[in-house]
Amino acid sequence: MREGEHPVGDLGQWISLGVFLTVWIVDSFVLHTSTFLAHFVPLAVRLVFLGLTLVAAGYLFRSGHVVVSHEHPPNTIVRSGAFRYVRHPLYLVSLLAYLGVAVSTLSLLCLGLLVGIFVFHNHIASYEEMFLRAKFGEEYKRYQGSTGKWVPRIGSTS
Repeated sequence: MREGEHPVGDLGQWISLGVFLTVWIVDSFVLHTSTFLAHFVPLAVRLVFLGLTLVAAGYLFRSGHVVVSHEHPPNTIVRSGAFRYVRHPLYLVSLLAYLGVAVSTLSLLCLGLLVGIFVFHNHIASYEEMFLRAKFGEEYKRYQGSTGKWVPRIGSTS
């Protein structure tokens, strides 16, 4: 665990992934409990949506991975790449991937599960932001004011 990360953040993310994939596979390909809406939305539309979410997630991952790809993460507030737009691009990668996969089969169970996964990600992101506010003070508060937590702020400049 790196400095400032939530104590159960990594474990919770792995558990979320395992539960989500299990529910998605069982619901989408075995039981079809909540995928009845898939009959009304063409597969091509659902796959285009999946593709778009994965492209967005790929950009966020590539440009946001700078904070975890080094042995020693930056000791300043990162405002470049995906961090110009959102404060938690790597968590957003996961959420977009989950959303794309759930929509690909229109599994309502997975979409409901995604709400819980979002609440968990929002909790660990808020925990990390408390640490960053304590570490960087007013500079981080200004960054928070100019950058969206999950959705880019229209017209803001960081």
